[in-house]
Amino acid sequence: MKRTRVKNTSSMDTEHPVEQHPRKKVCVVTLGCARNLVDSEVMLGSLKKAGYSLTAERKDADILIVNTCGFIEDAKEESIETILELAEYKKRGRCRLLVVAGCMSQRYSKELEREIPEVDLFVGTDSFHRMAELISTDTEKSHVASPDYIYDHTTPRILSTPRGHAYVKIAEGCVNRCSYCVIPDIRGRLRSRPPESIVKEVEFLSEQGVKEINLIAQDTTSYGVDRGYRVETLLRKLTGVEGIEWIRLLYLYPGRITDELITLIADEPKICPYVDIPIQHINERILKLMNRHYRRKDVMELIDRLRRAIPGVVLRTTLIVGFPTEGREEFQELVSFVKDAEFDRLGVFTYSREEGTPAFHMEGQIPEGLKQERAHIIMELQREISARRNTHLRGRRLKVLVDGVTQDGLYVARHSGQAPEVDGITLVSSERPLSAGQMPEVVITHTDDYDLHAVVVSQVNYQAS
Repeated sequence: MKRTRVKNTSSMDTEHPVEQHPRKKVCVVTLGCARNLVDSEVMLGSLKKAGYSLTAERKDADILIVNTCGFIEDAKEESIETILELAEYKKRGRCRLLVVAGCMSQRYSKELEREIPEVDLFVGTDSFHRMAELISTDTEKSHVASPDYIYDHTTPRILSTPRGHAYVKIAEGCVNRCSYCVIPDIRGRLRSRPPESIVKEVEFLSEQGVKEINLIAQDTTSYGVDRGYRVETLLRKLTGVEGIEWIRLLYLYPGRITDELITLIADEPKICPYVDIPIQHINERILKLMNRHYRRKDVMELIDRLRRAIPGVVLRTTLIVGFPTEGREEFQELVSFVKDAEFDRLGVFTYSREEGTPAFHMEGQIPEGLKQERAHIIMELQREISARRNTHLRGRRLKVLVDGVTQDGLYVARHSGQAPEVDGITLVSSERPLSAGQMPEVVITHTDDYDLHAVVVSQVNYQAS
């Protein structure tokens, strides 16, 4: 379940003040995942450093930039629709320059150049950090090269998340070659950042008031295999950063979660007891076709190990339904697995047939209607599981991080088991004003299928059990 972002009213930048660029206002529209969001924040930093004025209003922008997603068919359709929508501002509004950046440019720049002539510039996944330079001085229409870039702690960056949390990309690219996935072609080989650079970035973010760090990569457990680093060593360094309350690990490949990592999550209070393991499927024949290197037995043992070792652990996964040749019995095996495993959080993708991947040429492609039907079955089952597991939190006392406020005066917050964007939220009632980045203690009063409702502890006569 994807959540609407809470608008950030106190963005921070990671570069020195610069002279304001006269006349030119830029709006950056971000589509897709948190990794894309970090790329957009780097673009914003580049633009501000060059003196451009930044605006969140498309109608006010002289320059419109859309950072696209090209991972699956739905994402590509959303990207195209957004590009066409922004093209209307160029025809009838203030916009004089339309830029398409990110995954769609990396993958389809030539086709898009032919089909959407309103676009002035295409910037791939290796050049987005040069955005200010490219829109100011370059006459070439397409800048797409083999991806090799990753930012560091010295890179200008402006946060677009609510004040209390930030994403930190620890690596780019991917070592996995899942048969359905185009990410290695779009994002390139694995490139891990040095631990020292990541620690310095987190120290700076802490100084600016960030309380929660969400570590991201295509596969976080692959961090460092290209350069001799280890994610466990990085985590130990990050837990020493003062001011950081929560460190969350996202996108952990099931076959690479070590006992050492599990013990570290269990023992270190700053590391959220939250494990995001994209399993994709449970049937071993389908897993083999997907080129996922683990078996059903491995997954079941991992879930058991996590729940035994980490008190109160919250488990999240994503699944793919409708992979080529997925039969009725194999889908029912997946349904039974979801019932038995009872994940706290679960999302489902329907298989997207992507050219350039081995799965594209597989026989036994599943009709789209059947894929949608299977996804609906899984999500209805998960809705019931989520609602049931949420009831166990009623009356619990939890620390939450405030992200923003609703029009009704309730505060949008999350506890450590709720990741930003993708999970449910905690709606908090408070007699005293709260601001983004604060971490009050609350009592859960009632629950919905995905969301929680709470009041600040000072408002209730709460007796801990």
